[in-house]
Amino acid sequence: MTLLVVVIAIGLAFDFTNGFHDTANYVATWVGTRALSPRAAVLVSAAANLAGAFVTTAVAKTVGKGIIDTGLATEHTVLAALIGAIAWNLLTWWAGLPSSSTHALIGGLVGAALVQSGSKGVDWSGIWEKVIIPGAASPVIGFTVAFALLVVIYRLFHRLTPGVANRGFRLGQLLTGTWVAFTHGANDAQKTMGVIALALFTHGSISSFYIPTWVKIAAGLTIGAGTYAGGWRIIRTLGQRIYGLQPEHGFAAQIAAGSTLYLGTHYGFPISTTHVVSGSVMGAGATRRVSAVRWGVAGNIVFAWLLTMPAAGLVAAALYYPVRWIF
Repeated sequence: MTLLVVVIAIGLAFDFTNGFHDTANYVATWVGTRALSPRAAVLVSAAANLAGAFVTTAVAKTVGKGIIDTGLATEHTVLAALIGAIAWNLLTWWAGLPSSSTHALIGGLVGAALVQSGSKGVDWSGIWEKVIIPGAASPVIGFTVAFALLVVIYRLFHRLTPGVANRGFRLGQLLTGTWVAFTHGANDAQKTMGVIALALFTHGSISSFYIPTWVKIAAGLTIGAGTYAGGWRIIRTLGQRIYGLQPEHGFAAQIAAGSTLYLGTHYGFPISTTHVVSGSVMGAGATRRVSAVRWGVAGNIVFAWLLTMPAAGLVAAALYYPVRWIF
C-alpha cells in the first residue's frame, strides 16, 4: 500500500509539473498580444483546465492501457516512468524549452517497461497509431489551420482600422484562449488519470481498468494548481521569441490549437499541447512572410521534441531497478 500511495503522489506531482510546464503553451498567445495580463491569463487557464479534466476519459484509457502491457506492468514500472517524466519536465522548464510533457510521460512508460519486461512489455502498435502519427500530424494541422484562418481574417476584415481590429481580436481571445485551456485540461489531465488508474489496477485496488471519480477530481485540481503556478520562462519563448504576436495572430492560433486538441481528445490521442500551439503560432506568423518566424528558435524547439521521448525513457529505464530496490 505504501508504494501505491507513493505512485499516486508522484503521479500528481507530474500533473502539477505538466500544469506549470504547459501553461505557457497557450498563455503565451494571450500575454504576447496583451489580451490579458500574465496573472489573469494564468488564473483563467487554471479554471478552464479544471473544467476540461471532466469531459471524457478516452485519452486516460489510451495512456493507461494502450502504451504498455497492463498485464506485465507493476507499480514500480509506473513510478520509474513518472520520475523520468518529471525529471525531463523540470530540466526543460529550467532551460525555457517548451518540450512535451505528453511525450516525456510516454517515453518514461516505454523506458521503464522495456527494462522490466523487454519488448513484449510495450504496445508498439498503440504507440505508432495513437502517439507517433497523431504527434507528427498535430503541429502540421495546427500550422495549416492557423495559416488558412488568418488569410480568411485578412480578407474579411481588411477595411477595419488597426485600433478597432486589435480591440476586437483581443476581446475574441478571451474566448479562444479559454477554449485552448479547456481542451488542454481535457487532454493533459487525463494522462495523469491514466497512469494513476494503471497503478490502482496493477495493485489490485480496482478489478478492471476504469477512472474512479476521485482520480478525476485530484488530477483536475492538481493540473489547475500547476497551471496557476505558471511557467514564465516558456511563456517568453513562445509569446515573443518565435514570432512577435499581434491580436489577430493570437486569435487564429488559439482557434487552430484548441480545435486540434479537441479532435485529438475526441479520438483518445494523447497529443502534445506544446506541439500544437507552437505549430499554430508559427502558422499564424507565416501569413505575413516566412522570414517573420524566427525559425532558429523553432528549430531548437523541434530538437527538444525529438529528444524528449528517448531522454525521458532513458531516465526511467535507469531508475527502474533503484525504484525496485528502495520499494
